[in-house]
Amino acid sequence: MPAITSPASEQSPQRTAPTRHLAATTVLACLGVLVSYLPVVGVSVSLPVIQQALNASTTQLQWIATLFILPTAALLLTFGVLGDIFGRKKVFLAGLALVVVGCLVCLTANGVVQLCAGQALTGFGTAALMPSTLALLTHVRTDRRQRTQAIALWTASLGLGLTLGPLINGLILDHTSWRWIFLPCVIIGALVAVAGAYLLTDSRADRERHLDLPGQLLAVVTITSLVYAVIQGGVTGWGSAEVVIGFVVAAAALAAFVVTELRSPHPMLDMRLFSSLAFSGTAAVMCLTLFAQVGLVFTLSEYFGLVHHDSTFDIAIRLIALNGFTVVLGPLVGRLMVRTTPGLVLVAGLVVGGVGALLVGTFDASTGVAVSAAVIGILGIGIALATAPITTIAVNSLPPHLAPTAGAANSALRQIGSALGPAVFGVLLTNRTLSTLPGHLAASDLGATDRGTVLGMVSDAGIQAGAFLRLSTGPATAEARAVYGASFTNALHTCALVGGVGMLAAAAMALVTIGVRKTAHNAAAGS
Repeated sequence: MPAITSPASEQSPQRTAPTRHLAATTVLACLGVLVSYLPVVGVSVSLPVIQQALNASTTQLQWIATLFILPTAALLLTFGVLGDIFGRKKVFLAGLALVVVGCLVCLTANGVVQLCAGQALTGFGTAALMPSTLALLTHVRTDRRQRTQAIALWTASLGLGLTLGPLINGLILDHTSWRWIFLPCVIIGALVAVAGAYLLTDSRADRERHLDLPGQLLAVVTITSLVYAVIQGGVTGWGSAEVVIGFVVAAAALAAFVVTELRSPHPMLDMRLFSSLAFSGTAAVMCLTLFAQVGLVFTLSEYFGLVHHDSTFDIAIRLIALNGFTVVLGPLVGRLMVRTTPGLVLVAGLVVGGVGALLVGTFDASTGVAVSAAVIGILGIGIALATAPITTIAVNSLPPHLAPTAGAANSALRQIGSALGPAVFGVLLTNRTLSTLPGHLAASDLGATDRGTVLGMVSDAGIQAGAFLRLSTGPATAEARAVYGASFTNALHTCALVGGVGMLAAAAMALVTIGVRKTAHNAAAGS
């Protein structure tokens, strides 16, 4: 496999663009990624309300969240190629249209199936927006220093979407039906599409690109089979035939995908990208970090809703620091990367985030607002420090003509981690809660009949039983909720351990593959 040209030895093409065009492209790219990420956590923190309205099971709730992320992960690279061939502006506008249509489907949903369909359409739109916004941005920002700062703004906009989603949804759910949580994306998406149609200038790849249908099909099979096996394993058991078959199919499809891409004259994922140690490192780090981040958001949302019985808006306020620091610290992170090295900022962020995740393991049913805010703040600062460097290192570690492909591949791995997060953490929450519940029931003051009732409700409805757990008397109900809260908290601690170890492992991986020292490449990036 031929090696790629070192970025330190290859000069960026000297394209110039009017200041007005640079500003319009930057603003619209940031708005596009904001629209694509508004539904991610916003829907997650709304799941308890949706569960009660639609009588959905825990598995169905996992699929409602996952069916947004699956098409995003599976189709990001394809939409990146389509943008290279037909124009990034066209793909950008198509992505906005898909998000608007998907949210309209969700807005009119009267059941789980229609809601899942709308989530999937919205995921298609996000798959188009992620690579097109980054490609539009990197096309006009050719100077490495400016590109680093622009990517930091793009990342901050992503964080803004993750922050505003829960807040907006909380306000809506306090005053009206859950369906209206999808209206803001419809309005903002339509306005950005109109502005983009007039203000954006189209761009294509400088080199010839072709669609890779075999690679795309194998990517879809790999990702879908893997996520299906993880989610279904928590329902039917890890040794069940369908789960084993799912993992086998995923492994076989992944091997076939790698072979196909190596042999293809026009691969969807250029395997030369992975000859760069820095890119390979950021790929693994991205997947691990988003797995932990989105999984912990899902877990904490359920914890505050089902154990503390907070409203959706209160949950959003509690979690605002988790992604809010990405917005607040975005410009500072951009300057830090220029003055030090992106690798140093990344490793520091992952260590701080890992410590914050492990501290979530100290939470219990009586944890107050101040303690939870401090811990979530630590986790949020770590995420803020880590998010922008990952994308910057991936894009800047390769020659300029491969930057859009690197951005799309990086975003695809971001979504794979995001898809596996709720799937794995949802299974951990359910299994750990159910496994510890009998012991907590036996140690409680509940009678045999009430213990059987509680166990039956949680076994049938999963962890969502905490939202409607009631017995014949007030004292019995309070005791049952305390028992449930203790069991759920045990599950929360397990998820915190998995998330914390995952982020610390990502830090170690970044230290080895990327490093923290100033190199010729780092100097070029800051010049």
